Amino acid sequence: MPTDLAKGPAVISRPLAAAVLGLCGLGAVACGGAASSDADATMPDAARNTGPETAGAVSQVSARTAGTPAAKAKPLAGKVIVIDPGHNGGNYRHPEIINKQVNVLTQWKACDTTGTSTNDGYSEAAYTWDVSNRLAKDLRAAGATVKLTRKDNTSVGPCITERAAIGNRAKADAAISIHGDGAPASGHGFHVIIPKKINGPVDPVVDDSRRLGLLIRNAYHAGTGVPYSTYIGKNALDYRDDLGGLNLSKVPKVFIECGNMRNTGDAAKMKDPRFRQRVADSLAKAFQAYLA
Repeated sequence: MPTDLAKGPAVISRPLAAAVLGLCGLGAVACGGAASSDADATMPDAARNTGPETAGAVSQVSARTAGTPAAKAKPLAGKVIVIDPGHNGGNYRHPEIINKQVNVLTQWKACDTTGTSTNDGYSEAAYTWDVSNRLAKDLRAAGATVKLTRKDNTSVGPCITERAAIGNRAKADAAISIHGDGAPASGHGFHVIIPKKINGPVDPVVDDSRRLGLLIRNAYHAGTGVPYSTYIGKNALDYRDDLGGLNLSKVPKVFIECGNMRNTGDAAKMKDPRFRQRVADSLAKAFQAYLA
């Protein structure tokens, strides 16, 4: 469940090939036909002045090189993404910290909460930490710079206000807060929480956040098979103005409730590491669609 919610107890070697790659630049999707002429310009005179047979060989090498993954820029190169793993595994030990009230602009709320858990004790904090690290690995492999709002699952916090501030300081291109819900056991499915305008810092990015949220919803549904929530929102979308992690964000950001941890079916999936990898892969595809 969102960190902001009061549910539960409150207590993110071939010299020629090298020359071709160097000239393509990081921003190019592929070198294409221009690679051959650029490569020729960097070759020694003896190679540049040879006859048609050698020129043909150079052209073939350039074509092969242009088609390799190394010749293509990583899709998220230069992008910054902040991942907020909801709650923290040590929160329950420090009620004096997480019960502190903070201003989220539309109201005052607890600094953080303990989060929820499955009926057999698998905590939301552990789930969000695992998924966030899997997602970070996927995004870094795609070239992104990734920052997480907490460094482990044994300490406390940070407060919801600081979680938003981390994304703002990073000037993130996009951010996500990952959660598992603690709703009545009869409800199941996932939903994405999107910010509303509040005459505050989030207002300029509300539209971009909605676009990000739609892409995340679609990718998550397709990649995991989890149905839309049966108990909240419409078509797995819920618009809110009471979450500090969204209200205080100056960068496009959404929350995702990946399932209801109190529902037996959802819980069984969320405890499965193979499912958690599908969650991460699905979210990574959404970020690529949003940022690439």
